[in-house]
Amino acid sequence: MTDETIHAPGRPLQVAFLLRRRLWETITIRSVLVKQRRDVRLDLFRGLANWLIFLGHIPDSALAWFTTRNYGFSDGADLFVLISGYTATFVFGSMMMERGFVIGATRLLRRVWQLYVAHLLLFLVYLTAVHYIAHSFDDLHLMDQFNVAPLMNFPVETLSQGLILKFKPLNLDVLPLYIVLMAAFPVVLWFMLRWRNAVMIGSLGLYLAARHYELNLPSYPAGVWYFNPFAWQLLFVFGAWLALGGAAASRWLLSSRTLLVLSSGFLILALAMTLAERIPGLRDYIPEGLAAVFIPNDKTNLGPYRVIHLASLVFIVVSLIPIDWPGLRSPVLQPLIRCGQQSLSVFCVGLFLSFVAHFVLESGSEGLWAQLLVGAAGLWIMTIVAYYRTWSKGVDRSQSSEQRGEAGE
Repeated sequence: MTDETIHAPGRPLQVAFLLRRRLWETITIRSVLVKQRRDVRLDLFRGLANWLIFLGHIPDSALAWFTTRNYGFSDGADLFVLISGYTATFVFGSMMMERGFVIGATRLLRRVWQLYVAHLLLFLVYLTAVHYIAHSFDDLHLMDQFNVAPLMNFPVETLSQGLILKFKPLNLDVLPLYIVLMAAFPVVLWFMLRWRNAVMIGSLGLYLAARHYELNLPSYPAGVWYFNPFAWQLLFVFGAWLALGGAAASRWLLSSRTLLVLSSGFLILALAMTLAERIPGLRDYIPEGLAAVFIPNDKTNLGPYRVIHLASLVFIVVSLIPIDWPGLRSPVLQPLIRCGQQSLSVFCVGLFLSFVAHFVLESGSEGLWAQLLVGAAGLWIMTIVAYYRTWSKGVDRSQSSEQRGEAGE
């Protein structure tokens, strides 16, 4: 009795210590990143997404037929968001694992600031260009067409709303979405490093709630965001989930012939539905009940069929193109790969060029050959920018290494 009385006060402390230890064990990092080997396929398809976004943003042109949006439910924007989630996790997830949450989060937020500054520069240049060209060439309908008209009536309020991402001219919707997703990602990534599957399920729940309850962010002067961030976060988190071991855990699916057949069949269905939406004559051959599900294509709230379509594409591409595919070293694909490696610069240049291309076609010839020439010129400029940025960064790295060497001497 005496011994028990003496040791009794220590038991709650021991129990509390064990509970804290067990709790700490449950919140340690459990996810595993893929080997730190550059996957050129990501650069290739991110570059392809930038090209598709440029071509798809030229209004009233045949160039859109060279994009995937006319042949399936998803398009370059879906691919861009998915790959962005994967690459952000690959870079900043490893940083959080090695150097802690604070270092990883601050570096991630610094990237958010870079994105925000890039958006502001693009926003101001875009507004100025549309306003100047519309008035210089007496083509005022461009102001309405590119959603710049509020700048004339309420300039200060319009600019201030643009600073907080509520006002967005035509085609300047993807980068604000990317900024918002990246700004929320430090906390999301911390949880994903510990409970990868739980966060993925939570992301799916938020997606379903956003669609059911019509959750979205307000836009200026009216309406909501064209890319609903509460819905589009699903693709971003899915990309992060793949990077944190989801892809490795699902690798056994690559050998499934049944899944390959189902994915191929869904792509054929998407092709038929999309062409039926674009070509009135084909609509008569589609049952009304089936057409009501897929037409019109819900891009704002990321229709479920868009997610399935993108997942089917990813599954087929990964099945057919391994990471060490020799074709990735082909000179033909290098322009796309370079554009993917310098994605932010190429993306911003491509958005601005889409407006320039539209104005050139509208003020000159709108024939097919003129459209092809303008489209090719835009892709060429984007590629030149990518190669220049690669060269410039290489020069900066060599100079910094020389400076470090001189300091060491």
